[in-house]
Amino acid sequence: MLGKLILSTLGAAVILAAADPKIVDAQAKVKAGKYEEALAVLDPLHKADPKNAEVNKALAEAHLKYGDSFMYNENLPPRQKYAPALRQYRAVVAVDPANKDAKSKITLIENIYKQMGRPVPQ
Repeated sequence: MLGKLILSTLGAAVILAAADPKIVDAQAKVKAGKYEEALAVLDPLHKADPKNAEVNKALAEAHLKYGDSFMYNENLPPRQKYAPALRQYRAVVAVDPANKDAKSKITLIENIYKQMGRPVPQ
């Protein structure tokens, strides 16, 4: 049992050591609610290496959390939250086409626009 714990701890340490410091910084910015700052770090990394799985995961997560910050902000009226949230969720799907959470939120917002009789923002 102790051997498994040591191996697990070592494995986690190796993963943490392998993480790009810029990505770690961006993830900390996301946790602090500084989404635009995180995206400013991640976007250039993604442009430089669009197939980097670690960058793509962090970028998708940043866009998802940013979208949620609009979508679930009770202080914003619908006219101010749905369009920016939709943009962020679409950015998630652009990076991670299989992201079910973003896809379901896109569908939800598009349906809200349709129910209101308004055109869905592109």
